[in-house]
Amino acid sequence: MSKTDPVRQVLANLILETEAPYTPDGILREFLAIHDKRLSVNELLKLLITISVKRPNFEEVTAEIRLILKRKDPMYALLVFAERYSEDGLSLRSSPQSNDMTSVTNSPLRGKALPDVHASMASVASVSTACTSRGNLADTESQGIPTSTPVNSRRSGDPETSSSGGVFARRRTLQPQRHQGSSKEERDDLSLIKERVLNAVSSPSMSTYRSLTSEAASGKTASTLNTAAIPVVTPTGVPDEYRTNLLWDYYKVDANQLPKPELAAMPLVSQQQVILDELLHCLTGVRENFVVPIAPDPNRVGLARYETVFTVHAHLDRSLAELVQEVLPLASHFMGIQKIVTATDGQGQVIDSLNEALQELTYDFYLLMVQAEQELRHQQLTIQKLLYYMQPTLWVMEEIWTTLVDIQLNGHRGAAVLTLLHERIKRLEGDRSAQKLIIGLMRKAAEPYMQMLKLWIQKGVIVDRNQEFLVEDNEVIHRDELPEHYSDDYWEKRYTVRRDQIPAFLEKYSDKILRTGKYLNVIRQCGKRVMPTQQMHLEFDPTSERHVTVINDAYYFAARMLLDVLLTENDLMGHLQSVKRYLLLNQGDFSMQFMDACEDELSKNVDQVLPMTLENLLGLTLRLSSARNDPYKDDLHCELLPYDLVTQMSKIMNQKEEYWQAQQRLDLSGLECFAFNYEVKWPVSLVLNHIAISKYQMLFRQLFYCKHVERQLCKIWKENAIAKKFSPQAAELYRSAFTLRQRMMNAIQNLEYYMMIEIIEPNWHIFIEKMKNVENVDNVLRLHQDFLDSCLKNCMLTESSHLNRGIFKLCKICLKFCEFIQLESSLDPADTFSERVRRFDLEFTGLLISFLKQITHMARKNTADRFMNLVHRINFNAFYSDQMDKLCVKDAMG
Repeated sequence: MSKTDPVRQVLANLILETEAPYTPDGILREFLAIHDKRLSVNELLKLLITISVKRPNFEEVTAEIRLILKRKDPMYALLVFAERYSEDGLSLRSSPQSNDMTSVTNSPLRGKALPDVHASMASVASVSTACTSRGNLADTESQGIPTSTPVNSRRSGDPETSSSGGVFARRRTLQPQRHQGSSKEERDDLSLIKERVLNAVSSPSMSTYRSLTSEAASGKTASTLNTAAIPVVTPTGVPDEYRTNLLWDYYKVDANQLPKPELAAMPLVSQQQVILDELLHCLTGVRENFVVPIAPDPNRVGLARYETVFTVHAHLDRSLAELVQEVLPLASHFMGIQKIVTATDGQGQVIDSLNEALQELTYDFYLLMVQAEQELRHQQLTIQKLLYYMQPTLWVMEEIWTTLVDIQLNGHRGAAVLTLLHERIKRLEGDRSAQKLIIGLMRKAAEPYMQMLKLWIQKGVIVDRNQEFLVEDNEVIHRDELPEHYSDDYWEKRYTVRRDQIPAFLEKYSDKILRTGKYLNVIRQCGKRVMPTQQMHLEFDPTSERHVTVINDAYYFAARMLLDVLLTENDLMGHLQSVKRYLLLNQGDFSMQFMDACEDELSKNVDQVLPMTLENLLGLTLRLSSARNDPYKDDLHCELLPYDLVTQMSKIMNQKEEYWQAQQRLDLSGLECFAFNYEVKWPVSLVLNHIAISKYQMLFRQLFYCKHVERQLCKIWKENAIAKKFSPQAAELYRSAFTLRQRMMNAIQNLEYYMMIEIIEPNWHIFIEKMKNVENVDNVLRLHQDFLDSCLKNCMLTESSHLNRGIFKLCKICLKFCEFIQLESSLDPADTFSERVRRFDLEFTGLLISFLKQITHMARKNTADRFMNLVHRINFNAFYSDQMDKLCVKDAMG
């Protein structure tokens, strides 16, 4: 144990004797803790009893310490306790070994070192005693004496964690550097000094301050000082809500009014000593006599709200007054920073973390004030020297103050604070020291945000109490209670990005961050454990941008893992093949057998169709056809929708909410409402969600309806084969009907061929080839959606609903014609049959020509579409060209 710290030495000896489970630093931390974090008096006393129980004078010392703890500061009680048990006579009042202030001069807030501090001090311990004596002003706070506690709450035993990281560079070093091994011990002593000096600096009673200082300097111990003589002062005119332990803002206090010295009658040297004493108090927020803050205007706006303007006594020498005015902006900036820190306390994790960094800088500022005051007490400080030493600190404080005021005036919170600090860093490229300072503040302020980011990209978890993170979780229920069609919205709506909560340095990576956590959530919901391959260390670093590498690594890890879960463990491609086999009629024998089995049932009105019958027939067909070898055939089911294809298409394309709501059934046949449904489990339902299945159903319903029409036309061809037995005169009556039937068959078959062979198959092949090179699930979703959208568009099932209606009308007229031919049993009267066939011919031809004209018109607008292939197939011999030209001329003349 170092001899430079007698308190620690005594505590260490006592702990060694009793073998108590404590350390000297741990005990010091408890006694130096701020009021709201400190142990109770009984707990502190019990701690001291535990380590001193084996000493012979144990009871007497314990009784004395108990009385001191009830009336005075705990640290003072600890000093008395240590002196009572000091074995080697090493008094706390004199310790010549600890006589330097290296840790202060090396403080990150120091711009320059005060010269010869250690040479002018008898010892740090004697200063500690003097400061402790003055600290009794704080001990009498219970009697009404206000004290000023520094903003920071870091204790002397804590490791050095200043966010500045040395950003307050030393402009000049006049002090020789001490050995680094003593830095920590000296800092511990100086922390104690700082606590006591600050209380003394905050005291409005200068006579008491000076008397106590002289007593300490004359060698009196803290226990011999007459604290009863300290006058009681009470703050007045200060609202309770502003009386916090974080701020002492030049408040007026009523105390024994002491006569002010006459500056005009004092020599210049004496004026300088008086004004220096008041100036140091002013820098820490204490009101004095000759440097007085002007009462703030309550109507101030902008920067003025956080500025403090001072007046200097008119009798002060002009040369001194000008130098004082140069130092006073530091007091204004420092107090403005304290006001903002106090006002923003508890307004989010980012702000709180920034305030913590500012408290650490404030700690260094108070140590600087301690050092300056020691110089003043030894008559080695002038205003010129103070200004020289404070100039770098003034620049630093001004930069911090400007940044904080900008944050406060704009109401920035969370990511907006980080964005502003990031922009400030870029603007300070020419000022390395100021830039390094803001980098240190931002690194500290970004810690909670980067911690949330780390949890999200490492585990897919959001811990965001203040709604500051860029990803928002919209989930309010458990997966076991998911509503129907949950997978439709999961990928797009479960997790969303808050654009206003993205820091500027993460803007380019926000989408990648969102997807990383989404991937991990899907993996966890599949029951798999997410185990990162390496330890993740994530922090903001504008110089190396290592956080970008960490984000990319986490993204690729999650993407590969989820892709493996989908493609390998859950066989996504096998499910897609099954969907194509059934919903896109790729399994020919199954389609024909199912239509043969269900044709009679589906021809009924939809309200009379029995879903159970359809399910039974489907199961039978699956096991009789080649589909029996499909491992996913049981995922296929029958569904009777409450609307026809045209209604479904318009609703899903317009994204109307009522699409998901059951509506009153129209007067439709079972065939018009029938569709296959394919049900899959999580996570395959991410890809084959309800919207994707609905698009497959639209393609299926159009193909299925065209297949049904083709089958009906084939039936009348078979049934009308009997016409060959008729005489030529009688067969002549059917010739026009057979011709019309053949034209209908040609149109329907070419329409089917176009959709299945020229649209679906090529797009499927492109989709499969691209799926071989996918890197993440987003690519899978995009490729699958592109495949479906391309098929729907070229099969005339998108926004061009009039084309779909044209196909539907063509199919309807074909079915009516088939029904007419099948039900016609008599050839008389001949003119009636011929007339009806002619009307069917005119109606079909008109619908077909109108349909081909619409396709031609659309093909002119978009040559990339394949609509013209259908025109060339149906009008392969230009049979309809003349009629189309006549129709165009008629439209032009009209």
